[in-house]
Amino acid sequence: MAQLGGWVGDGVSSWRREQRGGHCWLIVGLEPQADAVRRCSGCGESASAIHDCTTRRIRDLPVFDDSVELQVPRLRLACVHCGPRLEHLDWLDAHARVTRRLAENVARLCTATSIVHAARWFGLNWKTVNAIDFRHLERTLGPVDLAGVTVIAMDEFAIQKGHRYATVVVEPERKRVLWVGRGRSRAEVRPFFELLGSEGCHRLRAVAMDMNTAYDLEVKQHCPNAEVVYDLFHVVAKYGREVIDRGAGRRGQSAARRQVRSPGGQDVTLAAAAQPRERPSEQAVKLDELLAANGALLTVYLLKDDLKRLWRYRHAGWAKRFWHDWKQRALDSGLEPLKVFVRRLEPYLPGILAHCRWPLGTNLVEGINNKIKVIKRMAYGYRDDAYFFLKIRAAFPGLG
Repeated sequence: MAQLGGWVGDGVSSWRREQRGGHCWLIVGLEPQADAVRRCSGCGESASAIHDCTTRRIRDLPVFDDSVELQVPRLRLACVHCGPRLEHLDWLDAHARVTRRLAENVARLCTATSIVHAARWFGLNWKTVNAIDFRHLERTLGPVDLAGVTVIAMDEFAIQKGHRYATVVVEPERKRVLWVGRGRSRAEVRPFFELLGSEGCHRLRAVAMDMNTAYDLEVKQHCPNAEVVYDLFHVVAKYGREVIDRGAGRRGQSAARRQVRSPGGQDVTLAAAAQPRERPSEQAVKLDELLAANGALLTVYLLKDDLKRLWRYRHAGWAKRFWHDWKQRALDSGLEPLKVFVRRLEPYLPGILAHCRWPLGTNLVEGINNKIKVIKRMAYGYRDDAYFFLKIRAAFPGLG
């Protein structure tokens, strides 16, 4: 049994089986082996003198259907360098109440299920499982390697109800999470740039983000060589909120969703009218009637689809020329919400045109945010930000 257990430095002195709450337990008593070389947990040097001994109850992996409890004599050695220190054991961490192999199995199960389910599976307290997984993540992940990072993407995600957010920073090329921090203000994202250091900040060449002024100002302050690249998704979402929702109003939105049934039995919406597809003559008549009553709404939908073309250009000069043409058509529409949107968007034009040189977007970050929601839902939320952020980093270690 001692050879199978692999408790190096200790042998089996006794064992018994007992019932606890209707479940069978295997109790194994260990004793220090006389010929074992004992090492100090502080300096790692060998020490033969024993200062004192205390028996501890340690959980190990189950044997068949029996849960296993070890009665381990924990020696404190009289080290000549460190003084009284615990003996170093390869199979047991200092002050731990579970063996390393049990801790590794608990951490492995925590990657696929919640802490509560892992605790029930191994018969452990959920706080113990939480501490085991936290230590495992800290040990395996270690400090993030920021060497060689030249391009990043930043975005926010909801962490709690009540408009409480966190910021995630991703390296798009390797698809790994570099940093996660609570909040989205300048002061709350500044720790990332401090972690990156002066050399790392000067090494950055491009930062993809949404139209978050805090991110923009912080990048410009710390990273003089980096270009800000604004994402298509967030600009179009802003267009929808500020132009379609406000300009068309709910009455216009209802008209956009209103369906017209053609003689062939097909449903047609106003949004579909903006797509240049061939239709039967009877359906075209119905659409003409619908469009005549909703001309303003059709205009904003057409201009919205046309605005997306700005991100297809790879030459800044042609993109800028397209922007001036689109801007003039938007201003000529006579729609006040559209005019306001143009005036607000124009200061962000350099970051939009930077997409020609750096074809980046936050679509990768949006995908990561969706996975973050799954991680949060699986655990029914996290009380500890540090643990939650380690789980996020572990889910996106990168492509190597």
